[in-house]
Amino acid sequence: MIYLDNAATTRPYPEALATYTEVASKIWGNPSSLHQLGSQASRILQASRKQIADLIGVLPQEIFFTSGGTEGDNWVIKGVAFEKEQFGKHIIVSDIEHPAVKESALWLKTQGYEVDFAPVDQQGFVDVEKLATLLRPDTILVSVMAVNNEIGSIQPIQTISDLLKDKPTISFHVDAVQALAKIPTATYLTDRVDFATFSSHKFHGLRGVGFAYIKNGKKITPLLTGGGQETDKRSTTENLAGIAATAKALRLAMERQEEFTHKTSQMKQVLLQGLSAYEDIRIFSGQDQFAPHILTFGLKGVRGEVLVHAFEEYGIYVSTTSACSSKAGKPAGTLLSMGIQSQLATTAVRMSLDLENDMSQIEQVLTTFKIIYEQTKKVR
Repeated sequence: MIYLDNAATTRPYPEALATYTEVASKIWGNPSSLHQLGSQASRILQASRKQIADLIGVLPQEIFFTSGGTEGDNWVIKGVAFEKEQFGKHIIVSDIEHPAVKESALWLKTQGYEVDFAPVDQQGFVDVEKLATLLRPDTILVSVMAVNNEIGSIQPIQTISDLLKDKPTISFHVDAVQALAKIPTATYLTDRVDFATFSSHKFHGLRGVGFAYIKNGKKITPLLTGGGQETDKRSTTENLAGIAATAKALRLAMERQEEFTHKTSQMKQVLLQGLSAYEDIRIFSGQDQFAPHILTFGLKGVRGEVLVHAFEEYGIYVSTTSACSSKAGKPAGTLLSMGIQSQLATTAVRMSLDLENDMSQIEQVLTTFKIIYEQTKKVR
């Protein structure tokens, strides 16, 4: 088996699974309980929080645990909107955001908010000059992802941070789900970023766990109320075992980030060269200013899901861009925003690499693609 769908989810590190099992079986007290078992659980919870904070260069009190990226995005978009409603009801999100951000913003429109979508250029990068023209006195939130999940374009977060530097009344959110442990943290977690969201299973942690960064002093309305956990910002008993496993996975992933970048970049370059040799191939992901591990391309005249299943017959697992949208059978929204025609956008296939992949697998992928290319000749 060759697994090239790591942007959808990664295989948990064995060490993270071991941590989960140990904590789940031995530290089963509720962190909110006053007795010794609760105190023991609370200590592990806070130690995990501190480790994660230290790894990304923020304060422990700025880390809040969630169930993943989707909850985090929903919480920030809606929670900031509700909190700052008296100051304005205008929100800007980029046109290539994950559905968790886009759909949250569209839902807010039904609640009386105004939403503008910042356009991107033909390569999939937010046009900062056009974003600047959308800013208004009543703008309360700007949300731009760090790394696009469909083509891997690294967004100009520092440039947007500079744009918002003298606009302290506007909150700035970054969906960093595809960025953490993949590109340098400083490129997307700038001093101007107020909120950021992360998901454990993207860096070899477990599914169903994530965390949000909320800068000290920034207010947000809770979506979950009840027991007052997470300093009353997110009520529900914490997934202690999953959180501890997240801290372990993040430490390991950050230790291997330089190796990850070097190795995946090399494999991506070989894939790019191999695929570009075919006449009917359209490459959507570049090398410069793109994540090292994501490569999206299309085979003209062949729908993406057809190519996915063709690869699967040879034990190679890829995806049609966003995993969250693939079953809907819709063309990649990012490609449409880039001006790619719908018919070509439906051909998109995403390969996403990891340290567990190697050059022998890449060679096998290219050999297999040559067979598939010939098999689809009549269709094309």
